[in-house]
Amino acid sequence: MTSAVAYCRVSTTRQGKSGLGIEAQRAAVQRFAAAEGIEIIAEHVEIETGKGVDALDRRPQLAAALAQARKQKCPILVAKLDRLSRDVHFISGLMAHRVPFIVAELGSDADPFMLHLYAALAEKERTLISQRTKAALAAKKAQGVKLGNPRAAETAGKAHQANRAAADQFAANALPVVRSIQASGISSLAGIAEALNARGVRTARGGAWHASTVRNLLSRARA
Repeated sequence: MTSAVAYCRVSTTRQGKSGLGIEAQRAAVQRFAAAEGIEIIAEHVEIETGKGVDALDRRPQLAAALAQARKQKCPILVAKLDRLSRDVHFISGLMAHRVPFIVAELGSDADPFMLHLYAALAEKERTLISQRTKAALAAKKAQGVKLGNPRAAETAGKAHQANRAAADQFAANALPVVRSIQASGISSLAGIAEALNARGVRTARGGAWHASTVRNLLSRARA
């Protein structure tokens, strides 16, 4: 039986005291391990932020998990990629430790290249959310001014352009994942949508994929 070191993390002391998140991660890891025939030989639980260039220095449990996995020559198993980090540079730094990582929500076949892609998508999704929030606030502000304000139409136009540019960028970032799915032999739109959902990839709006959203993505990529 293959062995692995489990790692769970919540990012605030409040979450750690309440237990919210840790049990859900532990359950996800245990379900995945049972399905894949993996023996969990140790578990490391962290209550710390994942931000900053010195994030690993402030996460002693992750450092301990790395050391133990290296000694036992086994991977580290986490429930979701963001439990390691939402920062693609931090993920790249972890890969340099030469310890394999298995992300339960992505499956055992997600190699380091795919983990980098997913991290980049997560980073881009945060940017898109920020841009949409700013555009929505700008639109609300425009709605609050007197009717006939010449700047209202200009603000709405800029918000539309920003949303369109953000959607184009998301399509460009998501396309390599879709191409990898197609290369595996899945060609139908419904099949691609199912594979994206199974890998934990969300749409630009944070929802689940359907055949229609995959079609829109491919159409935008060809435009």
